[in-house]
Amino acid sequence: MDAAAPVVPLDSTFDPDDWHRLAQHWHAVALGSEVGAAPVKATLLDEQLVLYRFAGELVAARDVCPHRGVPLSMGFSDGEGVVCPYHGLRFGAGGRCNRIPANPNQAIPGKMKLRSYAVVERYGLVWVCLARPPLQPGEQADIPAMPHWDDAGFQQIVCPGFDIAGSAGRQLEGFIDVAHFAWIHTGTFADPNNQEVPAYTTSETPSGFNADYLSSVGNYPIGVDGKDPTPPGFQWLRHFEVHLPFTATLTIHFPTPGQRLVIMNAASPVSAHRTRLFVPIARNFDTDLPVEDVHAFNLRVFEEDRAMVESQKPEYLPLDPLLEVHIPADRSSIAYRRALRGKGYSDFFLR
Repeated sequence: MDAAAPVVPLDSTFDPDDWHRLAQHWHAVALGSEVGAAPVKATLLDEQLVLYRFAGELVAARDVCPHRGVPLSMGFSDGEGVVCPYHGLRFGAGGRCNRIPANPNQAIPGKMKLRSYAVVERYGLVWVCLARPPLQPGEQADIPAMPHWDDAGFQQIVCPGFDIAGSAGRQLEGFIDVAHFAWIHTGTFADPNNQEVPAYTTSETPSGFNADYLSSVGNYPIGVDGKDPTPPGFQWLRHFEVHLPFTATLTIHFPTPGQRLVIMNAASPVSAHRTRLFVPIARNFDTDLPVEDVHAFNLRVFEEDRAMVESQKPEYLPLDPLLEVHIPADRSSIAYRRALRGKGYSDFFLR
């Protein structure tokens, strides 16, 4: 029972063709720190998952016991695997059953195994691909790259997961949008009087596209003593790298030479209408400050965005360029929609 032939969940909220395309990609589903020996529940593309660790192995599987269909996430770990709460069947390495209490002396059927999926841990997150079986030793996962994560001098921070009652497409598009700073983020880093968006360009890449945005909009938290939010004449460079369908990184170049902040926006499509956002951060400054302060500041930024994403109509991301009106400042969102459309996603994406 593997993921060689993924099946659209019966209660799927996605267009079936879109679901199959999305299932080909890696999506973050949990923080690595959240997953231990005990079963952890997660949802990806309407598929209910159970995550656990056994003997150093990370397992991601359909959250259904193959015996009588009870969610394993309702169970527990006894140190030798995850135990189903209904009849006590236990599952360990590779999702294979290693104990049937009612028939301890009988051979365990080979098909008594969880439907397991490809899973890896990177950037402090657990990533799953529903269209692939578990990776073989030495097999690599094409997880989107995060600049500077492994570079010397950079601090690694993983923010708590953040739930949004909106589509992953709308959320990702909001992350790469540069015209909303002066309207939405005035409580965190932006100047309400700095509204103009200078011209910028996008460039296509094999995984999506990049955008370099130069402006005088600073990125210092508002109210921090001793830091000028807009150094005279300085142009802040925000370098975006978009990896289809729902992951992007933002590298911000600060006034101090060599000072960088990298933010990954991994929007996980729980369903067509719900998103769980994961945000790893790498920076090479202020590394002595409490990590909790970074979490708190970014939570404020997420909350500012959440109100907009959850109120947008339609809820889906319309890929047909005629369905919404665009302005020159929308170059990134136009490139994003064009790239998705080029991959065959429906015009009413994530409807």
